[in-house]
Amino acid sequence: MGANTLRRSLVALFAATLSFGAISYAQAETLRIGYQKYGPLVLLKSSGELEKRLAAQGVDVQWTEFPAGPQLLEGLNVGSIDFGTTGETPPVFAQAAGADLLYVAFEPSAPLSEAILLPKDSPIQSVAELKDKKIALNKGSNVHYLLVRALEDAGLKYSDITPVYLPPADARAAFERGSVDAWVIWDPFLAAAEQQLQARILRNGRGLVNNHQFYLAARPFAEKHPQVVAALVEEIRKTGEWTRTHHDATTAQVAPLLGLSADITRAAVERQSYGAQLITPQVVAAQQQIADTFSDLKLIPKRLNIAEVVWQAPSKLAQAQ
Repeated sequence: MGANTLRRSLVALFAATLSFGAISYAQAETLRIGYQKYGPLVLLKSSGELEKRLAAQGVDVQWTEFPAGPQLLEGLNVGSIDFGTTGETPPVFAQAAGADLLYVAFEPSAPLSEAILLPKDSPIQSVAELKDKKIALNKGSNVHYLLVRALEDAGLKYSDITPVYLPPADARAAFERGSVDAWVIWDPFLAAAEQQLQARILRNGRGLVNNHQFYLAARPFAEKHPQVVAALVEEIRKTGEWTRTHHDATTAQVAPLLGLSADITRAAVERQSYGAQLITPQVVAAQQQIADTFSDLKLIPKRLNIAEVVWQAPSKLAQAQ
């Protein structure tokens, strides 16, 4: 074999090796999604549409359920998931704790899907009467901001109540035992407590909070795989658009997944909002206000800049919004 022939053979072998390596790496990629017991991700998971779409890119999909947003974003922070959904407040606490996250998209406001609950026989009739009372909530969750705003609206300070920080299951148990005077919670836990415990809504988010649902990604994953994230956002949007006009079918599909009755599930489905959009300046400003509020309360250790952690979507996806 001549020198030129040998050189061409080695170049071809090297190119083939690189190509094979690239294909193998792409096929080995996995998108790890964290989800909760609400919202379009539950439906997207059950439909299998995302798996079908990403299979063409050699990407597998793994799903992990979390009890609440703070726990989900802790998973994102430690690298166990790449993408997830939470309410407004968890990403603020996560960013303050150093999580390398990006806001990717959001759902329209749904202020009725979270509320301050009272036991059915509670004598309390106003938020002002929560002074010196014990209130259960998941620290750093979306309802944390609802509680702060409701107290402020009633002329109370956060220091006027005793927060009892518990995840939803433990908070419900404390609520049923009478260990706390009130419980701040979101759907479907809210709908379940209303129907199963005859819990009474003292104040929901109407006129107080937006209660946006956010989709967030680990920055390294989003920057390395923008097309995967774009495809995911498109599938979430499609799922939401279908859900908005198919409440009966959605309820039938979701109720068994949640282990809840059709009546409870339907209430949660109807109070949720649908139609994922890329992050807007108005939403950034609203999140900045939430971050500033928790910084002022010394519940997070530093001031944040929300605009610094917004995903820059591929132009094709941004133009489609």
